[in-house]
Amino acid sequence: MLGNARPDAPAATTASHPGTTRASRRRDATRSEILDAAWDIVRADGLAALTLRDVARRVGMRAPSLYSYFPSKNAIYDAMFAQGSREFVAFYEQVPLTDDALTDLRVGMHAFVRFATEDTARYHLLFQRTLPGFEPSPESFAASVQGLDLLRRRLTAHGYDDTVVDLLTALGTGLADQQISNDPGGDRWIRLIDDAMTMFHNHVSG
Repeated sequence: MLGNARPDAPAATTASHPGTTRASRRRDATRSEILDAAWDIVRADGLAALTLRDVARRVGMRAPSLYSYFPSKNAIYDAMFAQGSREFVAFYEQVPLTDDALTDLRVGMHAFVRFATEDTARYHLLFQRTLPGFEPSPESFAASVQGLDLLRRRLTAHGYDDTVVDLLTALGTGLADQQISNDPGGDRWIRLIDDAMTMFHNHVSG
């Protein structure tokens, strides 16, 4: 009971110990450095080229020390997946909306393909199953679901049925895949976006 507390007893506090806070910040900084190194590797050599040994060498630590931050290569992929998904949500939230459905479809698809082509390693990790045996954890996948929910809300705001999401995402990844695979750095499939969105709009609105 409160009435039994000694007057001179130290007050309880929920504040973190300063040393613990500093250690946590150092750990977070090291994790970020590890992820940056991992992204550098996969952007240069592809997702499958990632090894714990190479990551450890880039950040200046022994490979066994890396396990205290990420217990496996898939754990690094999982953290990268979560990070990339958050980047997509933040990016897509900035895409402007108008009162015109077709305009928003075109602008939104141009934005998606731009996001895909500006970092193909990130695109492959987020939107393709290129890593055998890797599945994002529920916590990491939740960030990806936020992006899909955002797309659904934008579509329903213009009166589109929720069932058209699958068709639209298939068109989006198809355009991105073709651009990345067959005309990297060009605009051959980017130039088809407006026509593709017009066909989509006419089909689902008819």
